[in-house]
Amino acid sequence: MRKLLITSAALTLLTSVGAQASDLPGQGQTVKPIQSTITEETFQTLLVSRALEKLGYQVSAPEEVDYNVGYTSIAKGDATFMAVNWQPLQENMFDAAGGNSAFYRQGHYVTGAAQGYLIDKKTAEQYHITNIEQLKDPKLAKLFDSNGDGRADLTGCTPGWGCDTVIAYQMKAYQLEQTVSNNQGNYAAMMADTITRFKQGKPILYYTWTPFWVSDVLKPGKDVVWLEVPFSADPQKTNTALPNGKNYGFQVNNINIIANKQWAEKNPAAAKLFAEMKLPLADINAENAAMRAGQSSEADINRHVDGWIKSHQALFDHWVTNALH
Repeated sequence: MRKLLITSAALTLLTSVGAQASDLPGQGQTVKPIQSTITEETFQTLLVSRALEKLGYQVSAPEEVDYNVGYTSIAKGDATFMAVNWQPLQENMFDAAGGNSAFYRQGHYVTGAAQGYLIDKKTAEQYHITNIEQLKDPKLAKLFDSNGDGRADLTGCTPGWGCDTVIAYQMKAYQLEQTVSNNQGNYAAMMADTITRFKQGKPILYYTWTPFWVSDVLKPGKDVVWLEVPFSADPQKTNTALPNGKNYGFQVNNINIIANKQWAEKNPAAAKLFAEMKLPLADINAENAAMRAGQSSEADINRHVDGWIKSHQALFDHWVTNALH
């Protein structure tokens, strides 16, 4: 990441406002962040919380809720912000809760978040499978059957995440409902079973996204390959084809910080901070991989956040000083 230099004047400003906490814009205010039940979102949420604390806000621990509950809570003002608004994947939830009239959303916190379907590389090469449409063939679909019913078992996603709606829509659009079982449930548990099957040398078919630890365990290009789709099929009628002509069924997403609009208007420094913050996707992948390796306690995640800030102190200070101007 490009290092950003802090001027001596900015450092002086930080020192002076730190010394006079009563002058900070967030003094006396409590902020309530929320996130989904995906613990791997805590890292990016806490990073925003740390920056808000530098602006004088008292920030509560993130509350874990389902995504639709989160959007509704922020729109009503029961919660303050969320750092994991997927755009366009969750645009229907965003719009249903009030859209731009209810939410403040400026800038992109994370860019280049991909998602789609993957199978193990060994099976892909042996049977020349490159497109999920090929699983309309019962013989090919049966390769991924893990429960003996003759249909491919797709490790889908947890209901209510947004991806569940798209996957169900695509299974119908690509005429895969007769040959592929779209398994939904606890994603972490389902992926644990999927990884076990992979280690046993069995074919696997699953949905995933980045940033997330899965692509650190099952490495695309080495262990698994992305499957293309025959055409764009999205509930929001978006074109999912990439500039290079490839089509993996999902648009590359941006992940944004969103906040209650009225709150943001009354707190311009925080609003400016939200628009300024940028976090590399690779850094989230690395932190999530550390969690997967066993560093997943609350203390571990806080240590990861503190470590990231220390390693990017100039950038972090730049966000804060810019927000104060």
